[in-house]
Amino acid sequence: MLRMHYDYIVVGAGSAGCVLANRLSTDPGKSVLLVEAGLDSKALSLKIPAAMLTNLRSKRHNWAYLSEPEPELGGRRMQHDRGKAVGGSSSINGMVFIRGHAMDFEGWRQSGCRGWGYADVLPYFKRMESYEGGGDRYRGGNGPMKVRRPDPSNPLYTAFLKAGEEAGYPATDDICGYRQEGFGTLDSTVWNGERWSAARGYLDPVRGRRNLTVMEGARALRILAEDRRAVGIEFSSKAAGKAAAFANAEVIVSAGAVGTPQLLMLSGIGPGDHLRSVGIDVVADLPGVGRNLNDHPDYVLKYKCLKPVSIWPKTRLIGKFVEGLKWLLLREGACASNHFDTVACVRSGPDVDYPDLQLTITPVAVDDKTWKPIPEHAFQIHVGLMRAYSRGMICLRDSDPSSPPRILVNYLQDDRDRDKLRNGIGIVRELVAQPAFAEICGEEIFPGSSAQTNEELDTSLNEAIASQWHLSGTARMGSDSDCDAVVDARGRVRGMECLRVVDASIMPVVTNGNTNAPTIMIAEKLSDDILGLPPLTRIEEKYWISHDHGRLVASGRAH
Repeated sequence: MLRMHYDYIVVGAGSAGCVLANRLSTDPGKSVLLVEAGLDSKALSLKIPAAMLTNLRSKRHNWAYLSEPEPELGGRRMQHDRGKAVGGSSSINGMVFIRGHAMDFEGWRQSGCRGWGYADVLPYFKRMESYEGGGDRYRGGNGPMKVRRPDPSNPLYTAFLKAGEEAGYPATDDICGYRQEGFGTLDSTVWNGERWSAARGYLDPVRGRRNLTVMEGARALRILAEDRRAVGIEFSSKAAGKAAAFANAEVIVSAGAVGTPQLLMLSGIGPGDHLRSVGIDVVADLPGVGRNLNDHPDYVLKYKCLKPVSIWPKTRLIGKFVEGLKWLLLREGACASNHFDTVACVRSGPDVDYPDLQLTITPVAVDDKTWKPIPEHAFQIHVGLMRAYSRGMICLRDSDPSSPPRILVNYLQDDRDRDKLRNGIGIVRELVAQPAFAEICGEEIFPGSSAQTNEELDTSLNEAIASQWHLSGTARMGSDSDCDAVVDARGRVRGMECLRVVDASIMPVVTNGNTNAPTIMIAEKLSDDILGLPPLTRIEEKYWISHDHGRLVASGRAH
């Protein structure tokens, strides 16, 4: 068996892994091995922003996990897309850039995760980004991740923003700045008409470092441990067969909300009874591994257009050819956008402290099963539930590392989730009934005007709820007194030495928005801790929350 030695071994070259590879290799005296099961593909589909559905339909760069039958969804099995390439999910996702609400991180801090309040994480959000609008008190201007501010010029986008105003909702000029709540533009990790993944931002600039080794097409099989100390990993690849790599300092698992708990459990770190049931010797009995699975359920309403304002013609043969040529020659046109240019972060009810629904509109409607455009001028509005009460779990199918794990999110298991989604449907219907949409919004294609009662809407939810692909929380961070927490506030795995988890799986609760930006922030913050550097100076900036609750607060202070 081939044996190799490094100071740090990072498992997973996804968003967090790319950050770690960059930051940990800044010390030329320390060697870093980055192990990735996928490949560093140069496929055009990974560069073209509008090709995201092509990537998700393919299994070339997508693990495309199939869930267990979801009990509340009539036994439907859901596909959970996760990036299988250098860059991870940032190489195939929707490129939406949103940090989450300040109170998400205040919630983390108040739950016992010291050092994770809004004032603590804001400097890392700023460090990671190069914002097209330039740096300010809230935004970074020269970080590795390029962030585009779109110009929502399509009539459907402008109607959406205007309808929010007409319906009495607030507006925001920056959902990642002082005020998240309201209707505004939605930033994206698109730059000069191309996807800007974590691989492009963090990994590509440092590939020439002699102390950094990137091993593609290598699947981690288990973490090697001696007396509860992680000493390396066993992996397999076509080039090396089965091999081992050893870490002088730390093994860092960044395999994502599915891959991380799977690898921990394959290594004997997880719920003892479950591990023994599949024939794995227990190294550390941690009942929280694979538990606390969070996601953002997604429900999509579709409408006919009364005017030819959608981009549907650009998705047909001649239109695709023209737009493809524009992109190849100029990096412009429909192919240069993810088509999520506007967003509304709103509350599902007056008793909710801060936004728990995310509404996004796209200027084309697609078939939910084939993801092909509906052959007519139409648009759709997504209702994403940002703080679901339901929790799921990930467990092993058996002890074979090549067997996909069992994934059960338990969508809508908690009736409060249904209440909030029904309210979200009502909000969308209220929006499209505003004067701003009067000349362009036609018949409701789905769920249709016949779906009105709670029972009818619940039936539709059961049939149509999808995932926003924001799985998280399966190796939850918590306080020392939290027996179900998997890692401490520094990402260190409980009961183990020299082993950390750095990715979305450590989120105590999923953030209020798409999870790529906060995942990168987590890796930025913990990379400093791994290197023994002091945390960046806290930034005490105010943030807006609903005046219904009579509070305007500064970050990090008692509410």
